[in-house]
Amino acid sequence: MASLTLVIGNRNYSSWSLRPWLALRHLGLTFDEVVIPLDTPATRAQMDRYGPSGKVPVLVSGALSVWDSLAICEYAAELAGRGWPRAPEARAVARAVSAEMHSGFASLRTQWPMNARARNRRTAMTPALEADIERIDEIWNDCRRRFGDGGPWLFGDYSIADAMYAPVVLRFNTYGARVSQNARWYMAAVLEDAALQQWLQAAQQETWTLPTSEVG
Repeated sequence: MASLTLVIGNRNYSSWSLRPWLALRHLGLTFDEVVIPLDTPATRAQMDRYGPSGKVPVLVSGALSVWDSLAICEYAAELAGRGWPRAPEARAVARAVSAEMHSGFASLRTQWPMNARARNRRTAMTPALEADIERIDEIWNDCRRRFGDGGPWLFGDYSIADAMYAPVVLRFNTYGARVSQNARWYMAAVLEDAALQQWLQAAQQETWTLPTSEVG
């Protein structure tokens, strides 16, 4: 297997970078990291060295570049031979909720940007943001109720779905989302995850600040 290099943005702010980084760690894949600071005059030129989209993350595997978070997770799962639930129904739902996260929740993304270091931030609640929070709470409860008996994660064992929702947990933690008790238990499992803790420790050491993500 070709050596892997994951190109990511600032750990404190780059939610899309966090997702495949967690997936690769949980899948036990060895990879190098390249960190490209976001929103600098040199950012685009640096990103163009690794993939065609001009965005992070990018996974480089030999001559192959994979430049989308969910696609990287899928490729990593193929390399590892695991990453999704084994049961077909659970696997289908895991892919569905991952795709919903990948393409949806625009109000959550824009009104509550990921800021992993921040706590006790507060913004005005809007109907669209509230709807996003309620839908995510519903997803977590439904997955845990139907498929979560085998462990603390959405589908029992850790899966790509958990990696996809980890930045949401950080957002909810930063801005104080009001969620159900079952959702709080799930958040606690995510926040205690050793891989996520390693990411957060590295984020604390970063010196970059993005004013557009310092809200609340």
